[in-house]
Amino acid sequence: MKVFGFGAQDADKELTPLVFDRKDPRAGEVAFKVTYCGVCHSDLHQVRNDWKNTKYPCIPGHEVVGEVTEVGEGVTRFKKGDTIGVGCMVNSCMECEKCHDNVENYCQGPIGFTGTYNGPGKKEDQNTYGGYSSHMVVREEFGIKVPKGYDPKYVGPVLCAGITVYSPMKHWNVGKNTTLGVAGVGGLGHMAIKLGKALGAKVVALTRSEGKKDKLLNMGADEVIISENKDDMKAAAQSIDVLINTIPVPHDINPYVNLMKPDGSIVIVGNLINFENVVPAPLVVNRISIAGSLIGGIKETQEVLDICAEHDISPDIKMVKMQQINDVLDTLEKGNDSDFRHVIDMQSLHDEIDSLQDKATQVKNPDRGEVVNRKAS
Repeated sequence: MKVFGFGAQDADKELTPLVFDRKDPRAGEVAFKVTYCGVCHSDLHQVRNDWKNTKYPCIPGHEVVGEVTEVGEGVTRFKKGDTIGVGCMVNSCMECEKCHDNVENYCQGPIGFTGTYNGPGKKEDQNTYGGYSSHMVVREEFGIKVPKGYDPKYVGPVLCAGITVYSPMKHWNVGKNTTLGVAGVGGLGHMAIKLGKALGAKVVALTRSEGKKDKLLNMGADEVIISENKDDMKAAAQSIDVLINTIPVPHDINPYVNLMKPDGSIVIVGNLINFENVVPAPLVVNRISIAGSLIGGIKETQEVLDICAEHDISPDIKMVKMQQINDVLDTLEKGNDSDFRHVIDMQSLHDEIDSLQDKATQVKNPDRGEVVNRKAS
């Protein structure tokens, strides 16, 4: 099928209309029309090649929601007309220990998991294209079922921001007897506050902005610490069990170490680049761990979406049009309006497909590896 989308062809280029072909669904695969797609800070990093691994053309989008248009032979979880979600992965080896443990995000297969976009392939020139596009195809095991009554426009950010903070909460047993810290209250952090409260934790939000205090308390935080205020930070020393650090850029982590109780854990989910010098003495003296967590498995992703539906949790979003995407990425780069998630109403793309017929640049078709047949086939 002919598919239109927006993508970048180089690190210093804006996203522009592109056209390519996606093949029809095979056995075990689901095709769908994209209706909403969230915008993640990772989209910006990937487009700009900040992680030095971007394959171009790069068509971002891993917070995807759509309406099923066709299913391949043997599909049982979805039918035509269903609402489907697709998060950060569209495939994995499905055979290694981690895949069998339902944490496909840590797949130990030859190429690891396949990202929804910029996904690894077996050959250097293979790539996957994401949800900034009119249509997608995915193997059914990597589709997320949207609970009845949950508004589809909220689903996308849960499949990225939601699972990214929920997975470490589950792994580190955040619950009623936990004081959970949240550093960086943007798109990820505001979901951490809401999910932490749903799990019964005491939630402490850390922000540089005094002006955000009332908003964070209204969001559900039990306490707010102004990280630039040395007296606040000193008073909060050794008060936090688990801290989810969502800050997406290099920064000084040492002040956060001082907030941790003995045996506490700081979990990095935002900064994949580097940290300034880390002072090891407090880690050693108080047996504090600095750990990391990468998104979550499909089972956990379904779980967190079900929790959001059950507890009436929705991300704070701002709806935008596909044609505004470069302005949105500029906003993210400047750090403005970061306490919500942008969500693209993809109808804005569908409405302009006729006019894009002659404007869009033809690019190579995405790698077929994004939707591999079932193991039995």
